[in-house]
Amino acid sequence: MKRVAVLGAGLVSAPLVRHLLGYDDVMVTVADQDRSKAERAIGGHPRGRARALAVGDARALDGVIDASDLVVSLLPAQLHVAVAKIAVERRRPLITTSYVSPEMRALDGAARKAGVIVLNEIGLDPGLDHMSAMRVIDRVRAAGGRLETFTSCCGGLPAPDANTNPWRYKFSWSPRGVLLAGRNPARWLEGGKVVELKAEDLFKSPAPLEVPGLGRLEVYANRDSTAYVHLYGIEGVETMFRGTLRWPGWCETLDAARRLGLLEIDERDYPAGTTCAAFVETLLGAGAGTARTRAAESLGLPPDAPVIERLAWTGLFSERPIGMTRGSPLDVLCTLLQARMGYTPGERDLVVLTHRFGFVEAGSGRRSMTSTLIAYGEPRGDSAMSRTVSLPAAVAARLILDRRVALTGVHIPVDRQIYEPVLSALEPLGIRFTDS
Repeated sequence: MKRVAVLGAGLVSAPLVRHLLGYDDVMVTVADQDRSKAERAIGGHPRGRARALAVGDARALDGVIDASDLVVSLLPAQLHVAVAKIAVERRRPLITTSYVSPEMRALDGAARKAGVIVLNEIGLDPGLDHMSAMRVIDRVRAAGGRLETFTSCCGGLPAPDANTNPWRYKFSWSPRGVLLAGRNPARWLEGGKVVELKAEDLFKSPAPLEVPGLGRLEVYANRDSTAYVHLYGIEGVETMFRGTLRWPGWCETLDAARRLGLLEIDERDYPAGTTCAAFVETLLGAGAGTARTRAAESLGLPPDAPVIERLAWTGLFSERPIGMTRGSPLDVLCTLLQARMGYTPGERDLVVLTHRFGFVEAGSGRRSMTSTLIAYGEPRGDSAMSRTVSLPAAVAARLILDRRVALTGVHIPVDRQIYEPVLSALEPLGIRFTDS
């Protein structure tokens, strides 16, 4: 029997656990600080085991990792390095769906010496974006072509039939993660020049993007796109851009939230019973008028502007207690949004991932190509987000358990021996790209 330890039983864990338990020779231990969540992920399967685990308990964590043949960490990204250090020490391969941090990258030498792979960015974005891009890039290269431009845009959204609130957004993964991503600066290549965007400007100028069958979305820059020029092996490319997709209206609303201080992460104390309106007053300082009118004035907007209506819809200007005595403004906003932006039973989410390539092909001149994934959640079943994030990791786990991946060290899935079998295995599972 092959033993897999899955750390974390959050919103995207169930499809991965179910997929691995579908193999007769795999046993899965799901560990979470909330044992009941781990039990739900296992669903009573006889080869599944649930256990409570506080990640800060290094001894218990070491025990779970040591008792496994492979570890999948679905924990918050900041916890992966602690897990990776133990996994490398115990010579256990590790999989995460999160971006590689500098601290994780620093473990490359130790992982190579231990003879194990630490595979990161094997989810949706990052993950499917890398693999589907490399499949096309390697084909162009093999045909003697040269890539000139590459844009990649991805987003998890409510399906049109579930797009029922004024924010036009619902959470299919960590609400805090969604908001924290709005604090990142961005960098990309455009026409051969590096473009840099400060975090405070991230949401100011979203670009429109038409997606066939869905209509107009908006896109804003996603972190440092230039880092992937080397990782994809496309030195000399003139445009390299990675973006996040949303329904129109998201960016102007998040920009307003940032300007009001709602994305700040420094914790502060609040008197017991502090209301949402009083909380807003702490951000705006002393002044006359209601929290709503003062927020609108601060943003230079009328009190009935769509952005103000969206903020009011969350309860931000109400007399409802914020429900905490210590936390950051981002924590307060996260709590408000989480309470109102969940999917109700029967509603579907939507994942959109689209690549646009411009390349020169020997004998054919300049050509363009689009590769698109559109995936819908299952009503009263798995969300599209949970499937597209966790199933690539599950398939990769099987490859590593079967010793079909010969790589060691810290990697992302841009190598053909990873992306080809993973993408092929995902197609029968309903995760496939359409090229045009």
